Amino acid sequence: MFNHLRRGCGFYKRLFRLALPLILQNLITTSLGFVDTFMVGLLGQNELSAVTAANTPIFLVQIIILGLISGLTVLVSQYWGQGNIDAVNRCMGAALYAGLAISSAVALALLLFPRGVMALVTDNALLAELGAPYVRIVGVSYVFNAVSSVYIGMQRSTENPAMGMTVFGVSMLLNTILNYVLIFGKLGAPALGVVGAAVATLLSRIAEFLITLAYALRSRRVPLRPAAILRPGAAIWRDFAKYSSPVLVNETLWGLGISVMTAIMGHMAVSADILAAYAVMGNIEKFATVACFGVAGAASVIVGKRIGEGAEKEEVYSLGCCLLIVSFLVGLTVALVLAALLPTVFIPWVFPLFHLEGLSLRIASIMAVVLICMLPPKAFDITNITGILRAGGDARMASVIDLTCQWGIAVSLSFLTALVLDAPLAVVCFAIQSENFCKMPWGIHRLRSRKWINNVTIREGGTP
Repeated sequence: MFNHLRRGCGFYKRLFRLALPLILQNLITTSLGFVDTFMVGLLGQNELSAVTAANTPIFLVQIIILGLISGLTVLVSQYWGQGNIDAVNRCMGAALYAGLAISSAVALALLLFPRGVMALVTDNALLAELGAPYVRIVGVSYVFNAVSSVYIGMQRSTENPAMGMTVFGVSMLLNTILNYVLIFGKLGAPALGVVGAAVATLLSRIAEFLITLAYALRSRRVPLRPAAILRPGAAIWRDFAKYSSPVLVNETLWGLGISVMTAIMGHMAVSADILAAYAVMGNIEKFATVACFGVAGAASVIVGKRIGEGAEKEEVYSLGCCLLIVSFLVGLTVALVLAALLPTVFIPWVFPLFHLEGLSLRIASIMAVVLICMLPPKAFDITNITGILRAGGDARMASVIDLTCQWGIAVSLSFLTALVLDAPLAVVCFAIQSENFCKMPWGIHRLRSRKWINNVTIREGGTP
């Protein structure tokens, strides 16, 4: 197995060069998101729980946008391997149309029916009332985020991940500063509380969009071709629908699954405590998986480009195995670090900062232990599904594996243990993370089949 790790000169340097900016981008975003959670948490546990519940539909929008970008990566990375800049622009145009349509529709729904949306997430009237103004404002911000994210995804797929790291870093830093000013009423601004957090997010997303637009207009590396962007063409639309639709459906239903599990927690008798713990542990999990997603992002570009260059199947298979072993080892390393930090840093210092005490502190500690156990297989699954299989044009089977395990195991067990059996909290927390027991062996079986290796830029008749 470890023979796959023997690569040519410069391979790991290239992997590191691609993964590091993605890791830093995720680390910056997660760090500042952690600060945001801390600031809202200073307002009180109810406010923290309300924002956690309100972010559930917002999270679904983020996941849909991520799905579009993942589908875009499948096509762009292989066209980049061919050097076809016109096709790259056409793919980006198709993703922009889809992203704007979806984000605008969701923003309109959140703007018109905020309380109705909140009622779907939690039956706690106080949390719904606190979260409704937040969700109205933040929903609009993702119209801007959809455009900037698609362009940044294109740059990442053409081996320029540093651009996204810079843009999102500036955006998240601005978001944190504005949170401090608007939540607590600093520098002469009114103290808006939860609404201030929403306004800060909207303003930072607008800034993110403007920075991206300025970069795109000046870029010569992948120059904009407006005619190709505005008129992607029937062939590109067919390819985008074929390879992006499964990813989009996958990410949407996966995000919906996460939202359903959050709603399940929101309907438990201890909803305020478990949602507060989940808000903090959600950020810690993002910290724990930044390296995993960095490796997965690099893997998608490397594998996609190599297929586009015409590599043989066995070479691509060996490349995929190598990247998955690296990802598993990264997950194992992070799990060991987290295991050391839990009793020495998180329980005595971090959790109390967020006013987690009593039951909420116990729940957060249980969630942390479960996360530590699941990190190595989770890291493997992240790279296999979002990196290897999708880059090989096998988005449909990646979706089947991902969704079957999530809905058939995690969502079902979460509902059963939390709301039907009233099981101990440790069992509920385990159920939330249980999908990896099915996902990893199934993913290995698909990997070994080699059926996931497809050149998606070759049309019928054998021409690109």
